[in-house]
Amino acid sequence: MDLGIAGRRALVCGASQGLGYACAEALAAEGVAVTLVSRSEERLAAAAARLAESTGRRPAFVVADLSEAAGRAAALAALPDPDILVTNAGGPPSLDFRALGPAHWTAALETNFLAAAELIRATVDAMIGRRFGRIVNVTSLTVRMPVQRLDLSTVPRLALTGYVAGVARQVAPEGVTINNLLPGTIATERIRALGATAEALIARVPMGRAGTPEEFGAACAFLCSRQAAYVTGQNLLVDGGLCPVTV
Repeated sequence: MDLGIAGRRALVCGASQGLGYACAEALAAEGVAVTLVSRSEERLAAAAARLAESTGRRPAFVVADLSEAAGRAAALAALPDPDILVTNAGGPPSLDFRALGPAHWTAALETNFLAAAELIRATVDAMIGRRFGRIVNVTSLTVRMPVQRLDLSTVPRLALTGYVAGVARQVAPEGVTINNLLPGTIATERIRALGATAEALIARVPMGRAGTPEEFGAACAFLCSRQAAYVTGQNLLVDGGLCPVTV
């Protein structure tokens, strides 16, 4: 299927590995010119080389910490008016709720809520001007099904979910869609780092396995497509049926 986005430009956050890289790879395979953003220059360079090998197109990349205003400014200087924005950040540490203090919450909110909200605010008007825009936020299964010790992941992403619910409907008439992708147990570095917590979740997945990054990236590419123009303000689970919800 031709997704109708060849030639578009995408800013993909947290793209040096894991889910962000999977989204960038899927978009690049559709002919999108991607700009990768991450904090590690070494990992970004390696990711750019892998993308060049798999797609034949070497992406641009920018080293930036998106939890800081200076980092967001650097990313937007590299691509100030993307057609596609994919926000994504590494998961916070897994900790018992009793151990969480103000510093933990501030860092988690800056990384997993404020960074995305500010990037959306900075890029959406240019999308409206072109009457085309696709924004996809990588959040988490935990916004629908809280998991013990992942409160630092759940709470900021619930804030982002609420923010998107309102903003997506305001910009919907202008050809701009905003959706959230909720990964479950996708086989990335993050899942391996969760150890026993991840193993317990995978054991409950109806499909009997973890998902692949490629499957997740394909879902992102679809939400960015011409065919998904009537999908907005949604929270799409990519979890193999793990989350037991009916609506």
